[in-house]
Amino acid sequence: MSGRLAVVGLGPADARYLTAEAQAALAGADALYGYARYLERVPARAAQSRHASDNREEGQRAAAALAHAAAGASVAVVSGGDPGVFAMAAAVCEELAAGPPAWRALDVTVVPGVTAMLAVAARVGAPLGHDFCALSLSDNLKPWELIERRLDAAAGAGFVIALYNPISRARPWQLGRAFARLRDTLPASTVVVFGRAVGRADEQVEVTTLANADSQTADMATLVIVGSRETHVIERPGRAPLVYTSRKAEGASA
Repeated sequence: MSGRLAVVGLGPADARYLTAEAQAALAGADALYGYARYLERVPARAAQSRHASDNREEGQRAAAALAHAAAGASVAVVSGGDPGVFAMAAAVCEELAAGPPAWRALDVTVVPGVTAMLAVAARVGAPLGHDFCALSLSDNLKPWELIERRLDAAAGAGFVIALYNPISRARPWQLGRAFARLRDTLPASTVVVFGRAVGRADEQVEVTTLANADSQTADMATLVIVGSRETHVIERPGRAPLVYTSRKAEGASA
C-alpha cells in the first residue's frame, strides 16, 4: 500500500481562514503531526492519531511523518499560516531529499494557507500593494549577520518588508536591532504595522512610524510590516486608519 503525506496550512487563526482543500486533507488523514499548539486547532476525529512535538523539532517531526506515510498511512503535517512560508513544507522537503528512496515514492502534496503577512495586511488595508519581501528575524537557522545584510538590501531596494518571528523569550533583542538598522536607511516617518494574533479573540493591531516603533510591542504571535517610501496612511474619523502602498513607484513615468 502506498502512503500519502499532505503538508497543510491552517491559516493564522480560527476555521474562517481554513480552506476547503485543507479541511479535506485533514479529514482524510489517518494521522496528524504538528506543533502542539497548532494541533489543538484541529478538531479531534475518531481513529485519527495525533503526534505533537515542540516548535523547534521540525526536522524530527517531518522525518517521523514521512516514515509513518511510508508504512502505508495517509498523514497530514500541519502548519500555522502557509506551510511554505517559514514553515513545515521546506522541512518535509529537506528530510525527503536526505531520507531513504522509499520516501521519494510517496504521494506528497502541499496545501496552501493564509500566511500571517496577508492576514495582517488585509486587516489594515493594502500595505503589500506594491513590491514586498518577507524576512524571518530568527537566527536559529541562519547567522544574524546574514539577516542584517538582507534588511539593508530590502530597505535600500525600496521593498515593503514583512518581518516574521520578530521576537521571543530566547531572542529578545533582534527586533530592536532590526529597527535600528532600518532607521539607517529609511525615513523616520516610514509606516510600521504591528499585527498580533490577527483573527483571534486577543487580536491587537497598531499603526505607527519607524521613529516610534517599540520592539517590546511584539511577541512571537506578532507579524510586523515595515512600509516603503510609497506606503501611506489614510486617517478616517471614528475609524481605524487605512494603510496602503501605492502601485506607482517614486520616479515612475505617468
